[in-house]
Amino acid sequence: MSRVSLQSIKRLFPLLLGALLFGLGVYALHRLLHSVDPADIAAQVRATPGSTLALALAATAIGYLALIFYDWFALRFIGRRLAPGVVAIGGFLGYAFGNTIGVSLVSGGAVRYRIYSAVGLNAFEVAAISGYIAVALGTGLTLIGLAALAAHPVAVAAYLPYPEATVRIVAGAAVLGSAAVILWVSATGRRIGFRSYDLRLPPPGDLAGQLAVTLIDVVAAAFALWVLLPAGKPDFATFVAVYATAMMIGVLSHVPGGIGVFETVVIGTLPASVPIGDAAAALLLFRVIYYLLPFGLGFLLVALNEAWMAGGLAGRLFARLPAPVQPAVATLHGIAPSLVASVTFGFGAYLLLVTMIPAVRSDALADGDLVAALLLEGGTLGTAIAGVTLLILSHGLARRVSSAYWLAILTIAAAVGAAILNNFDTENAALLTLGGLSLLPFRRAFDRHGPLTQGVFEARWFALVLAVGLATAAFFFLVHRTVPYSNDLLAELSARSGTPRALRAGLAASAVVFFFSIHLMTRPVQRRAPLDTGAETLARAAVLAAASDDPQGWLSQSGDKRFLFSDTGRSFIMYAVHRRSWIALGDPVGDPAEFEALAWSFWDVASRANCRPVFYEVSARHLATWVDLGCAVHKIGEEAVVRLAGFSLSGAPFKTMRAAVNKRERAGFSFEILHPPHDAARIAELGAVSDAWLGGKTGREKRFSVGRFDADYLERFDLAVIRSGGQAVAFANILSSGAGRHLAVDLMRYLPGEASGLMEYLFVRLIEHYRGAGGEEFSLGMAPLAGLSERSIGRTWNRFGRLIYRHGGAFYNFEGLRAFKQKFHPEWRPRYLAVPPNLSPLVAMRDVALLIAGSPRGLIAK
Repeated sequence: MSRVSLQSIKRLFPLLLGALLFGLGVYALHRLLHSVDPADIAAQVRATPGSTLALALAATAIGYLALIFYDWFALRFIGRRLAPGVVAIGGFLGYAFGNTIGVSLVSGGAVRYRIYSAVGLNAFEVAAISGYIAVALGTGLTLIGLAALAAHPVAVAAYLPYPEATVRIVAGAAVLGSAAVILWVSATGRRIGFRSYDLRLPPPGDLAGQLAVTLIDVVAAAFALWVLLPAGKPDFATFVAVYATAMMIGVLSHVPGGIGVFETVVIGTLPASVPIGDAAAALLLFRVIYYLLPFGLGFLLVALNEAWMAGGLAGRLFARLPAPVQPAVATLHGIAPSLVASVTFGFGAYLLLVTMIPAVRSDALADGDLVAALLLEGGTLGTAIAGVTLLILSHGLARRVSSAYWLAILTIAAAVGAAILNNFDTENAALLTLGGLSLLPFRRAFDRHGPLTQGVFEARWFALVLAVGLATAAFFFLVHRTVPYSNDLLAELSARSGTPRALRAGLAASAVVFFFSIHLMTRPVQRRAPLDTGAETLARAAVLAAASDDPQGWLSQSGDKRFLFSDTGRSFIMYAVHRRSWIALGDPVGDPAEFEALAWSFWDVASRANCRPVFYEVSARHLATWVDLGCAVHKIGEEAVVRLAGFSLSGAPFKTMRAAVNKRERAGFSFEILHPPHDAARIAELGAVSDAWLGGKTGREKRFSVGRFDADYLERFDLAVIRSGGQAVAFANILSSGAGRHLAVDLMRYLPGEASGLMEYLFVRLIEHYRGAGGEEFSLGMAPLAGLSERSIGRTWNRFGRLIYRHGGAFYNFEGLRAFKQKFHPEWRPRYLAVPPNLSPLVAMRDVALLIAGSPRGLIAK
């Protein structure tokens, strides 16, 4: 089996395992609740005392307050301090959305990145925070659960083939042994090696504080559920062990919120004296209070932020927020599309479940009332179709398609009408009306035009739809288990025919999903766009490159790029194709307001062509865009940028460089800048230098990420020339954008025998010249693989990249290149590779390297 296949299986394994555990959880719940009447569950929920609900709400508030301190300790761990309001917003929303939804686009990590990046944290620091929280939560749950088992082994002893004394001894020994190791590692500052990971722990003081926070978190959440349970429940100390065990299994299952898995463990470990129906009602209430209520508050905050951006009363209220908090809140606009998509998906799932419930007022209708039966039938079928439609539209909403937004509003309105037809179901009609109104503030977040099925529907989306189908089927069999099946059921039509009506609704919903899937599978594959290097296209790109603040945009003129322009023509992405990879170079060029929509368009066009989009050498300025696309972001190096206003050769740090420059001056070397148009004789003279330089390297031009020696290409740029005795010995072409404020060196070529000290002389004179011409920044180019993270929570790509950086001198002098550029004391700016989550960065970099080198032989030649 190939490496790619193994990697694909490895990436899909958590998803498949989660789907399997979810299915098993649904099956187990169905078996456990087989004897329970859903009407009894609803009655138990309605009968819950207000004082009990108040206690559960108070415990939930304490629990979420404790959760915020996970972020606070994580920030201390990485040595960063943020305003308390920013930490509170990031922590609360990270848990409110991540715990309830659990998908990548609106996960806790994505939300935290949005908020914390607005106040100065980079992607790797946010990743370190997420890693810290995961380790702290997992370790804390395990230790608290084991400690509770040691104190009260009766909680699970009945499910283990060991006596209570053995469970107590083993659990107690595990707690004491683990605590001793953790404390020793923390106090000594040692690192823990586990497989390919290298972990370190916070100091003992922070470790104790984190343990206290975890204890409060777990105890508060356990109490919120315990207080809702009916009489006959275990004492609270024993229940903490049950809760911690159920939570740990739910987390390991990778199922969003542990749905099904968590409930199965809790119900399975409760004493027989607790009625299963009452326990199910308590768990349902717990889900609403501990998950849906915080999610609703977070959704309200994002909706108010959307209203703030639109102005009006909300704008005046949000303007009063503390200054450090406002940038963090403003970034919530970026998660709005994914959040609306998740809410819409939830409404779709809810509507499908509603169609399985018999009409509550069917006993008030006469059997012979055909009109009432037809209205009821139409209402149920309409609700089922609306549910499936919302599931489908959720994907378009996540991709910010405006037509998906308006159709979702119309579908919810239609579902309100269907609820009214369904025996005047005013409760669901009111809920759907509230849901539709809650989406109205988000109109500005959906600004993309295109077909609803634009883009590939990911495996995760299909898995979620399958999970909804499984849950709906299980719910149907639970609600209608007492109805004997016969072939006449589907044709039975009356006001009292609840089971046949649910069957027909399920059939209609399944038919919509089936035909939609057939449509997706049979869509024609769009062929790749032809390479367009015509003069008109290059001229359009040149105008935008000259006006941008990134000189890299001028690489669009090298003649080996394809272009995707925005609808307005004010922005473009330049890219090239290698095998199945469509590789975009750098950030989009042009109007920054269009970059996100343009990136989505590029993703869609590549996906429709059955290819994979890759974004190479993107900067940190638009990282949120790649996160919104669902890309995995990998650092691939650092760009050295010299601030011209502060550059000077004076002082001890530049002593060696001053000596090298003076030595070249005394030896008769001279520097000049040639402005276009360039004389053909001059180009021919520099061509001889280029040929000599290539002869000592690969013998062929690199492509894509650098320019090429071509008279038409060089005609667009200033040329810096170094002469010795009147003969050109080195040259470079300079990319200039933003009216000369932003500059970068492109080709740098010299005679092989003149290498020593020549580049220092060239760069110094370039910097001095353009500083005098009013330039602000001069880019010395990127140092590949430099600055990759060495944190204890790192990626395979980082470890692999650092290995090449340190030991790859036989192929390329990575460390030497960075050391050379460091002589100029530049500002190091990270550059990244953004790839789809199902694509290995090693595969993407292989395609990039082959695209640049032109052939495998070019990869190994210096």
